[in-house]
Amino acid sequence: MLQTRPLRTAASRRNFLSGLGLLALMGAGAFPMPASAKTTNAVQRHRQRIEDLIAAMTIEEKAGQVNLLADPFRWMPKAVNPLDGTGSPARVTALIREGKVGALFNGIGAEAGRRIQRVAMEETRLKIPLLFAADVIHGLSTIFPVPLAEAAAFDTDLAYRTARAAAIETAASAVHQTYAPMVDVARDQRWGRNVEGAGEDVLLNNLLAAARVRGFQGEKGLDDRDAVLATAKHMAAYSAALGGVDYNTTDMSEQTLRGVFLPPFKASVDAGALSIMSAFNDLNGVPTSGNYKLLTEILRGEWGFEGFVLSDYTSEQELIAHGFAEDGRDAARIAFNAGVDVSMVSGLYLEHLPDLVRSGEVSMGRLDEAVRRVLTTKAALGLFDDPYRGTDPEREKAVVGARKHIELAREAGRKSVVLLKNQGNLLPLDKNQKIALIGPFADDVDNVWGPWTIWGDPERRVSLEAGFRAAMNNPQGLSLARGSDVETSLPGGIDEAVRVANTADVVVLAIGESQRMSGEAQSRTEIVVPSAQQALVDAIAATGKPFVILLRNGRGLALEGGIKNAPAIVVTWFLGEQMGHSVADVIFGDHSPTARLPVSFPHRSGQQPYSYDRKNTGRPANPDLAEQEFTARYRETPNTALYPFGFGLTYGDIVYGPIEMETNQLPWAGSISVSASVTNQGRREAEELVQLYIHDRVASLTQPGRLLKDFKRISLRPGQTEKVTFTLNPRQLGFIGADEAYRIEPGLFDVWIAPHAQGGVTSTFHLVGPTAVADGG
Repeated sequence: MLQTRPLRTAASRRNFLSGLGLLALMGAGAFPMPASAKTTNAVQRHRQRIEDLIAAMTIEEKAGQVNLLADPFRWMPKAVNPLDGTGSPARVTALIREGKVGALFNGIGAEAGRRIQRVAMEETRLKIPLLFAADVIHGLSTIFPVPLAEAAAFDTDLAYRTARAAAIETAASAVHQTYAPMVDVARDQRWGRNVEGAGEDVLLNNLLAAARVRGFQGEKGLDDRDAVLATAKHMAAYSAALGGVDYNTTDMSEQTLRGVFLPPFKASVDAGALSIMSAFNDLNGVPTSGNYKLLTEILRGEWGFEGFVLSDYTSEQELIAHGFAEDGRDAARIAFNAGVDVSMVSGLYLEHLPDLVRSGEVSMGRLDEAVRRVLTTKAALGLFDDPYRGTDPEREKAVVGARKHIELAREAGRKSVVLLKNQGNLLPLDKNQKIALIGPFADDVDNVWGPWTIWGDPERRVSLEAGFRAAMNNPQGLSLARGSDVETSLPGGIDEAVRVANTADVVVLAIGESQRMSGEAQSRTEIVVPSAQQALVDAIAATGKPFVILLRNGRGLALEGGIKNAPAIVVTWFLGEQMGHSVADVIFGDHSPTARLPVSFPHRSGQQPYSYDRKNTGRPANPDLAEQEFTARYRETPNTALYPFGFGLTYGDIVYGPIEMETNQLPWAGSISVSASVTNQGRREAEELVQLYIHDRVASLTQPGRLLKDFKRISLRPGQTEKVTFTLNPRQLGFIGADEAYRIEPGLFDVWIAPHAQGGVTSTFHLVGPTAVADGG
C-alpha cells in the first residue's frame, strides 16, 4: 500500500524494510521465502525440552551455552585466526564436561567430531549437543572462486550451486555452521576484504546474499543432512572503514546506512539466515559489537530476526580498546545487553555473565533469551534429534572433493573471468601458436585458491601452465619465464623474460596480487600492480610482441603503464583450485567470456573510495572535457572509472539500439515496460549482460547519478538481434528519506539500458502520482 502520510514508527520501518527486501529480490533470480525457524517441525518437537533445559540450567551453564571457543581437537587454522592461548584440548574438554561450552569453531572431520560430541552427550549433566562452526567462505575441500570473483558472474544460480556444494562437503565433515556469506557492500578498493563480498552495488549484494544463504542452508530445512547454518556478516558498515583501513572507524548518515549497508543483511534474514555476526568497527561512535540500535532495535525490532548474533573474533573484548568499555566485565555487559548473544573466543561471557546476572546488570530474562536462541537453532539444525549428524567417515569420503564439485569449480571459474580489453581481436588465442607465459603466476599454484582457504586439497590446484598445456594442441609450444617475484625483482629475471618473449608468437603475462595481498588485515594504500611486475610488463611491451595481461587480484585495481596500455587485459581474480583450466577455457575460446565487473577499476588509486552510484554534486564535471575549472574533479584524472561497474567484453561485437517505450508515463499503481534491441555484429556467439539503470532527476534528498535496478543475460548468435524488455514499477524508484522511511516520489526519471554503468542508450519517463511513502504493505 502507498500512503501520502510519512511513516515514522519502528513498526512502519519494519514493514517498509520487508518490502525493500522483497524488492531487492525482484527480476534477477529470486528465491522463495523460507518458513520461520519457530514453525519448523524440529523446533516444535523440542520447544518444551528447550524450556525444561533452561529451567534446569545453572547460571554458569547458561553462560556456557553462549560461550564459543576455538576447536583445539581438530586442526585450528592459525594462518587465518589470531593465536588462542586459552584453548588447550585438556582445558576445553574440562569446560565441555562442566557444561561451559556451547560451540566450537574451525575444526573439521567426521570421526573426530563424533569423539568431541560424545563428551557433550555422555559426560555432561544436561547432555546438550555442541554446535560446530567453521570459516567456509568459498569452499571446504573443493575450492571455488573467491566471492568477489563469483560476483562477476552476475549469476544467482551459480552462487546458489557453489554454496550448496560447499555446504554438502561441510555438513559431511561434522560442521553445522559456516561464517558466510560476507554481505558488506564495499566501495573502497583499498580495503582488503573486498575479496570476500559481492562488490559495490546494493542490488547485486542483495541478490547474492540471498542466493548464498539459500545455498548453504538448502531447501529441505536446516535439519537436512546437507544443510549448514549460514551467517551473514559483518553487521554493519564494516566495509566503510575510513581510509579503507581494516577494523577502522566508520561514520555515515542514517540514510546511507539504511540505503546501502543494511539491505544485504535484511535480504539474508529474509532468505532464512538464523545467524548474524557483529563487526569489529565502531559506527558513528558506537562499536557495532556493542550497538543496541543495530543488533536489537533494527535487527530484531524492525526485521523480526529470530536467530542468534555472535561476535566476531574477540570483537566484544575489543570494546575496551575502542574506549567504550572499562574492562572485560564492562565489555561483556555492554555487548550482551546490546544484542550479541554469543561470545567468540574471548571467554568474557563465561567469566562475567554469572556475576552480571547476580548483580542485576544483566537480567536473567536476557540471558534466558540468548540461551533460548542458541538452543532453538540447535533444534532447527536437528542436533537434538541426531547430535552426531555429519560424523559418518564413509559419507565424508564420498562427498568431500566429489568429481561433480570439481567440475562445478571449473565452471564457476570460467564464468567469473572478465575480459576488459581486446584490441584487434587478439583473443581468443590460437591453440597452435607459440606462447610465452611470463610472470610470477605463470606456473604458480600457491595463489590460485585466494584468501580464506583453510582445508583445500593442494594436490588439486591447477596452475596456468598446466591449464594452458592441457588446452594447447602442441603443449611444447608453451615456454615459461618468471620475470619477477610478486613484490620484488629477480636478478636477470627481466632479461630472461624478454629472451623467452622474443621466441614466441604471443606473450601472456600472468601478474597481479598474491593471495596474501587481499583479505582480512590486507589494506593497501596504492591499489596498483607492484612495481617489480610493472617493470616486467613495460619491458615486454617494449619488445613489440603482442601480449595479453592476465590480472590476478582480489579487488579493483588502478592500472598503469604497459599494463593499462596492453592490447588485451583479462581479470582472472583468484578462481580456486581449477584456476588454470578455467582461464584456459576462456583464453583459448572454448567458452566466451561472460562475466562483468562487480567493482569499478579507477584511473588512479587516489579516487578511493569510489563507486559508480555517486551523486552529481552542484558542480558536476563533464567527463568528455579534458580541462574544467571549478567542477567536482581531480586535477590529474576525470571523476570516472577506467573500467566501470558492470563492464566486460565478449568475443562478439554487441550494439544497443534505442530505448523503446509504449508510454513515458509510469502510473502510481502500475508499471512501465522499457525495451531495447541488442545485436551481435561479431563473428562469434556471445552472451551479453543487459543492465537497467535509473536516475531520479529531482527528489527531497539528492540521488545517485545511476542505480542498477535489474539485469538480464541473453545469448546471441553472430548477426542475431534480440529485444530485451524490463518492467519497472514505483517500488523500485524509492529511497530512504530524512525520516528514515522509504519514500517514493513522483517526477522525471532517466533510464538506461546499458552494457555497464558508464554507457548505454537512454530515455526518460515520468512517475505520475502524489508524494508518498511505501510502507511495504
